[in-house]
Amino acid sequence: MTGAVRPGGPAGALPGGPSWPVRSGMVPALADGFNARLETAPDLAAALPAGAAVALVPDRAAASAAGPGPPAVPAARDWLRSLGKTQLAVAFAEALWQSREVDLLVWIQATSRASVLSGYAAAMVAATGRDQASSCESVAAQFLSWLAETSRSWLVVLDDLADPAVLDGLWPAGPAGRVLITSADAAAVPGGVQVLPVGPFNSREALSYLMGRLSADPGLRLGAIELISDLGGEPVALAQASAVIASGAMSCYDYRDSFAGGQKQLADSSGAPPSASAVTWMFSFEHADQLAPDGSARWLLALAAVLDGHGIPQTVFSVPAAGGYLAGGGEAPAGDEPTRAALATLERAGLLTVEPVTAPPRVRISPVLQAALRAAMPEGLLDQAARSAADALLRAWPEPESPGWPVSGLRSCTAALRQIAGNLLWVGGCHPVLIRAGESLDHAWLTGPAVDHWRDLVTTSDRLLGAGHPDTILAGQRLAEAYLAAGRADDAVPWFQWLLDGLARKIGPDQHEVLEARRRLGHALVAARQAQRGIAVLEAVIPDFMQVYGPGHPSTLGGRDELAAAYLAAGRHSDAITLYRSTLADRERTQGARHPETMTTRRGLADSYLASGRTKEALSAYKRVVADRERTLGPDHLDTIRARNSLGVAYQRTGKTAAAEQVCEQARAGFERVLGPRHPDTLRSRADLARVYRRLGRYGDARALLRNTLDRVERIMPDDDALVTELRESLADIGDE
Repeated sequence: MTGAVRPGGPAGALPGGPSWPVRSGMVPALADGFNARLETAPDLAAALPAGAAVALVPDRAAASAAGPGPPAVPAARDWLRSLGKTQLAVAFAEALWQSREVDLLVWIQATSRASVLSGYAAAMVAATGRDQASSCESVAAQFLSWLAETSRSWLVVLDDLADPAVLDGLWPAGPAGRVLITSADAAAVPGGVQVLPVGPFNSREALSYLMGRLSADPGLRLGAIELISDLGGEPVALAQASAVIASGAMSCYDYRDSFAGGQKQLADSSGAPPSASAVTWMFSFEHADQLAPDGSARWLLALAAVLDGHGIPQTVFSVPAAGGYLAGGGEAPAGDEPTRAALATLERAGLLTVEPVTAPPRVRISPVLQAALRAAMPEGLLDQAARSAADALLRAWPEPESPGWPVSGLRSCTAALRQIAGNLLWVGGCHPVLIRAGESLDHAWLTGPAVDHWRDLVTTSDRLLGAGHPDTILAGQRLAEAYLAAGRADDAVPWFQWLLDGLARKIGPDQHEVLEARRRLGHALVAARQAQRGIAVLEAVIPDFMQVYGPGHPSTLGGRDELAAAYLAAGRHSDAITLYRSTLADRERTQGARHPETMTTRRGLADSYLASGRTKEALSAYKRVVADRERTLGPDHLDTIRARNSLGVAYQRTGKTAAAEQVCEQARAGFERVLGPRHPDTLRSRADLARVYRRLGRYGDARALLRNTLDRVERIMPDDDALVTELRESLADIGDE
């Protein structure tokens, strides 16, 4: 689970609720021959009691001592960033889990804000047993509030944090919890977090690791002591060397001879030796070529080098677009057996790992190795790999899309590819995988990352393709909609206007796309509290909808509802009632009385009646909406609960406080049952109930409920949110009574 269900969808309590203890996220597997490093690794158990946060980072002294590497490969200090931090974090997390010292284990790949947000959203579902009907930003805020309040013990691991900005406003904290960060750069660790350096193995640890990896054939261990001295205790070098030795049936002495030659060959002009890992990966690469002389392993590794090494869905390598690439540009072989064989070869050579615990399996490869591979690729190969990877990602994307893996991995891989390939994905137009990734962010309701994605696409498309190109127009349209979904209507308005101007010039004023753009502009203006401008736009477009589609067409009826809502927002209650009643009659005739859109129109009519003071008609309309939605959708559907809450508010405004108390308490209980106590809809219903208590003279109950609600709201909503202001004012007023 990485996203959220949109309002009105099938959100609610999951069957059975959570069964403790609970874990969320994909914890990497411990490597073959994992060494706990009792002599050199930080004592995480001692450093990380409840309420604490620590970060594992490379030992700077070890990195500085390594010196620079040759231009063709990453610098030695880059290789020494891969010192086993994630493996130590995995071992610690699994030890806490196995000993039942944590009730909740959350593992998040912290390489992007989207990954953190979707990880928090999934954890909220796992911890509460409730799916959420709001943006991932909102669900993440609720999860952080839950962490701060819960007495259940928890551990959140934020793996491979590269930028502290990723965690702005998203820091997990609470007296019952622990936070463990891994990062390749100490500068990326947020202030106040204890930093624990991780260095290479010492000689005893290295020897123990190497002996364990070569236990199947003791004869391969000859020269092991000398080899670990050559490799300098680098975990990556030891893993790659032992993989080649074990699968190549050579001894440590034999490997040392080859290693010495490679080290001399890669030494820079000053004679400084390269990192051991800068040598061992090349031997692993050559060994993979020997194991797979058809070149399939080489081609697959090139594809993997341009994707997100933290997790690549195996299906990416199995689709025809990748199969043809693995075949060297020839016809893709049938089935996925060649892919599995190539992956097995690369795993034997120590170049990647395949974790079969997910469906599809997850392929992991070191980011430092990926950088080395890209640097060593012949001219033109990187371009070919990037284009093939983009095609493969697009073909591997499931339809329809489901939350969680593998979609989260496909999004991350697309982001990594986009950064590596640059303008290559814009030759002849925007590659469709970039559009698909943006649609996936929209679908997961990752509103902030979606805005960033579409804004970057429209900027790049305008620069490379021009403002009038169809891809630029599409990206601009999606950006406008993303701003609206993120609650940034003021930012959406100019983009809807830009879209409308461009479409009108390109295809004419009466085309469907232009009419819809005019309607969406009107909607955005009303959402931006520019109701009069919105009314002017909508009043002009409705006649055109009627002329093109007819008065009973769903598009026309939708436009009329938009205009009625604009009238209501502008205080033109009589106009809103007239239009809502007319539209409701047409909907009942063409769509039926219990069609979802008919019920929505009736709800708008009820709101208009209430605003105009026509309380009898308002209550009648609200009761009808509640009855219809309960009969059609069920009592625990969010649309039903929201309608019931509106009925309670209507009772309260008309002075029927006893009925208001009963209905508002039912709505509050429904929201808490379906969405939980921290969801914004639940908190708003609590505020409504507090007002009812106040009208009943139950000042103590009202004050207590307002204080509790305000405390929760301030934890998950910005300080300038309207509900925050309203609750503070209500609490101040009731304090005088």
